[in-house]
Amino acid sequence: MKKNKKIIQIAIDSPAAAGAGTQAKLLAKHYHLLYLDTGKIYRFIGNLKITNPKFNYQLIKNKIGKLKLIDLNNKNLLSDEVATEASKIAKNKKIRKIVHNFQKKCAYFPSAKYRGSILDGRDITSVIMKDALLKFFITANVKTRAMRRFKELKSLNKDITFNEVIKSIKNRDKNDYNRKLSPLKKTKDSILINTTNLTKRACFLKIKKIIDKKLNN
Repeated sequence: MKKNKKIIQIAIDSPAAAGAGTQAKLLAKHYHLLYLDTGKIYRFIGNLKITNPKFNYQLIKNKIGKLKLIDLNNKNLLSDEVATEASKIAKNKKIRKIVHNFQKKCAYFPSAKYRGSILDGRDITSVIMKDALLKFFITANVKTRAMRRFKELKSLNKDITFNEVIKSIKNRDKNDYNRKLSPLKKTKDSILINTTNLTKRACFLKIKKIIDKKLNN
């Protein structure tokens, strides 16, 4: 796929609940970039599987072909049931190819109203945007990430314990780092950002400083 060289491209990978999505949204707003939470696409397909009795490969292809970013704001995509289906679907090579094509289109061909694009997920720096202007690997220790997710779930009135969340985070890490297809990893050219002891604002300013320096060179 031919790339438009005039746009800003920022790729972010991270384990679950490290704060990558929050930072990507803040950066997208500040720099006027198209933002894509790539994991939401698999959740979209997972929800499709749960809600559509005629779920098949052709249906997925048709739906992703017509997919708009606003479709990914559906609150139903946040359920545990959808997350479970999404993790299974993400292991399918044929489906990943469809999703990757959509992701690359967002990354390299955002509409003219954007200065560029910023994507976050598990294989963005290593697979989707190998030649991005800037790459970041955002992480935090397990307890910090589990507490963030626990508070998020509690705000949604989910009946869950902290121990259940930390177990879930550890399982997600194991699957993300060890899966055969596009495992989560820090590429050599990714800048490590540890958010364990950073506020959202402090983290944003730290990343912004790096981006501004790159843009001004």
